[in-house]
Amino acid sequence: MKADAHLHFDGRCEEAFKFYERVFNGKIEAMMHAAGSPVESHMGSPKAVMHARMKIGDTTIMGADTPPGRYLKPQGMSVTVRVDSAADAARIFSGLMEGGEITMAMAPTFFAENFGAGTDRYGTPWMIICEKKM
Repeated sequence: MKADAHLHFDGRCEEAFKFYERVFNGKIEAMMHAAGSPVESHMGSPKAVMHARMKIGDTTIMGADTPPGRYLKPQGMSVTVRVDSAADAARIFSGLMEGGEITMAMAPTFFAENFGAGTDRYGTPWMIICEKKM
């Protein structure tokens, strides 16, 4: 069994996924737009993304634009990315927070070699962590 994050966007899914691809050194595997599909008239734009999928290491993140008027800001959750080195945590967090809002600056903590939290420019809350070796 596997659980993957599915992110929702207010018309900026393609832009966000291209940003994530760069920051995480990921690979966009799918980007399906509304144009020509049965839901095109409900999506507000033929350029709206109905389904996006990206590989980040051995993890998959999916996403889509929401129909007009249906976007809700994410609350009560964060997408957590675990990395193997404190340097990778710092690099990824720095890139991810470009234009975003940091809620906890990247720093060593009692539970992690490096940890940071914030919300990116697209409204997605993130936590980046390099856990302490046990």
